[in-house]
Amino acid sequence: MTNIIRYRFAKLMGKLGIKLVGLKGGMGKSFPGWLFLKFGSYDALNNLAQEPEIGSIILTGTNGKTTTTMMLIKLLANDTDICYNFESNTINAIATGLLKNNAKIGVFEYGIRNFEHGIPEKIQKLLDPIGVVYTTISREHTQVLGVKNPFKRYFDAKSALCKNMKKGIVIVNSDDPRTAFIGKNKEKDIKVNYYGFDCDLDIEDFFNESPIQCPVCKKEIKYHKNFMNHRGIYECECGFKRPEPDVKITDLKIEPTQWNITIEGNVYNYCEKENVFFKFNTNLPPFGIHNLYNTLCSLTTYASFTPSPEKIETTAKKIFSSLTMNIVPPGRFEVIITPSGKNIGLGQGDNGDALKANILLMKQYLNDEVEFIYTTPDIGEEEIFEDHIESIKLIQPNHLVIVPGRTSIDAAETYYNQIKNEFNANFSPCENKEIEKRVISIEKLIKESKYKNIIITGCGDEQLIWEQLKSKIKNDFI
Repeated sequence: MTNIIRYRFAKLMGKLGIKLVGLKGGMGKSFPGWLFLKFGSYDALNNLAQEPEIGSIILTGTNGKTTTTMMLIKLLANDTDICYNFESNTINAIATGLLKNNAKIGVFEYGIRNFEHGIPEKIQKLLDPIGVVYTTISREHTQVLGVKNPFKRYFDAKSALCKNMKKGIVIVNSDDPRTAFIGKNKEKDIKVNYYGFDCDLDIEDFFNESPIQCPVCKKEIKYHKNFMNHRGIYECECGFKRPEPDVKITDLKIEPTQWNITIEGNVYNYCEKENVFFKFNTNLPPFGIHNLYNTLCSLTTYASFTPSPEKIETTAKKIFSSLTMNIVPPGRFEVIITPSGKNIGLGQGDNGDALKANILLMKQYLNDEVEFIYTTPDIGEEEIFEDHIESIKLIQPNHLVIVPGRTSIDAAETYYNQIKNEFNANFSPCENKEIEKRVISIEKLIKESKYKNIIITGCGDEQLIWEQLKSKIKNDFI
């Protein structure tokens, strides 16, 4: 706790920051919080975090954080007053979100890549959250500010966000053995709510999954069923196995313009201090299996913390059935169908899981030969390259174009030289120092392509280059 006079002054400065920049993105999501913390210190954040009457929820994971947070915001805002942040997932952005008056619940996306910059234990101590939510965990950026970040260190930093929680609920994906491991370790301290699939998916996951180590004994986990990437029904000879989900999709019907799902839940609600039950059918946009997981995660979190559990079914059906593809955050993968019949799929895929999700979504549109324009990782990110190439091999593109995705053109050419004999491939050293020039260079590749199906994904400046490229493609082709 900080001095009350200092706290009030810091809060006043933070609110002044909101008036100065507005909340339209960019600095608007971080500058007010930065001002607050500059004048109030980290201790003042602990004061601010106590203002939401019910408490705050933090969402983290490798993929799906922003989409899940956006869905959760829509769900909870239907029942109560909330404050929130998403996309700008820093401590400054959290402080900015908390500066809103009269919120009952705070909802905050938070990215963690390592202990030093993610400061997970400090965030947990300062915010004292009633909920920590995990989407899924897989290899992401293997270096942070030029320093190698081993996966174990990355995983431990993610786990640390809930390590010292003594109240509230931890929400985890039961189909992901890594998040399930976090949940099983917390069951002795507090309530854990799990979500997952309990149905036969009517969609082909054509990836041959790499062996996944058991988080307990480090031996290879055996899967009875794979739903997507390393998610599925699994067990290990040591006894570790997939927990039974408390909220689950029990039926899925895929149609060209929408997906119809049945969801069942028996989940502990924080406000009521007892379990709530629900079962309903709803429809969603055809936005991929990975977004079904995001839907489940948001619903599980909503059902766990809504102060109006009697509204779960009606609110969820209203929100989910009204979703469009616009729920996909800026820069994320989407498929653009041109008047001439070209299918152009593009968006960021900065890690193996994300690129697999992009390919799975694109595969629904493939009806002819395909060209893959792959934007590479940088120096020191060889593990990401290895994950990417294993997935690209399975789609078997008729033509592969290697393009620098990050800073180093030399790194991109090195990656190209490693795989050029395995594909019908060529290297395109697109201008990459200025985003506008890079966008023009990639669009030129698309315009010159003879293929009906083109997928452009991989690494790049998060959101910005992809959003500019999507906008240019839509303007020039549609």
